[in-house]
Amino acid sequence: MEQFAIIHASGKQVRVEPNQVIDIERVRLKEKQKEVTFDKVLVTRKGDSLQVGQPYVKGASVICEYLGEIKDVKKVIFKMRRRKNYRRKKGHRQILSQLRVKEIQYGA
Repeated sequence: MEQFAIIHASGKQVRVEPNQVIDIERVRLKEKQKEVTFDKVLVTRKGDSLQVGQPYVKGASVICEYLGEIKDVKKVIFKMRRRKNYRRKKGHRQILSQLRVKEIQYGA
């Protein structure tokens, strides 16, 4: 029986399944908070039942366990103008939050 949900998190749409570990842009948490709840659920599926929200599914949510923060791979930004002796090299590493999907609560 296939179960999944598509959530709106950190400005992006993410497809999640139970017990899946996902990396999304940093989620700010209060002290000692270990769970994150996403209530902006776009689509849910449980077996043959598919619910599509307009824009979100009512009553649906995804509960995730917070695992910690990691850094993404380094992105290199390189600017150059030929024959002008102009070169600039910068790097950026995005901080990501690691979450494990505990359960998907389906809407009414």
